[in-house]
Amino acid sequence: MLNLHNLKSAKGSRKKGKRVGRGGKRGAYSGRGMKGQKARSGGKKGLQLKGLKKMIQSIPKKRGFKSMRIKPEIINIIKLDEKFKDNDKITPEILFKKGLIDKIKNGVKILGDGELKKKLIIENCAVSKTAQEKIEKAGGKVK
Repeated sequence: MLNLHNLKSAKGSRKKGKRVGRGGKRGAYSGRGMKGQKARSGGKKGLQLKGLKKMIQSIPKKRGFKSMRIKPEIINIIKLDEKFKDNDKITPEILFKKGLIDKIKNGVKILGDGELKKKLIIENCAVSKTAQEKIEKAGGKVK
């Protein structure tokens, strides 16, 4: 009867490993080359960082770095003065519809470059200090 304790593999299916460095045809370095990690016992399977140098060399190196910080869309006060009327409400959606910004996803920041003569109400936008001063000076509000 066939049980786990009396199972045997087929004849010739299991081969013994070649005994290297025990005299005979493979002497001296026994096919391991000279010195180094691979020449030592236990050195072949524990090697790390295989091909890392090649991988690093293949990556293009460019100056500087790419920032991970999200940058908002920027618009200056002078553009708002040109495109909007007195007492107009300004939100990122309205700026996007008018084609003054490309995307709303990262938010909008209004900067204080130029002069503002109109009263504007600004909502849901980041505003620089100088821009806020100029908007409030013209009689507008920042919410």
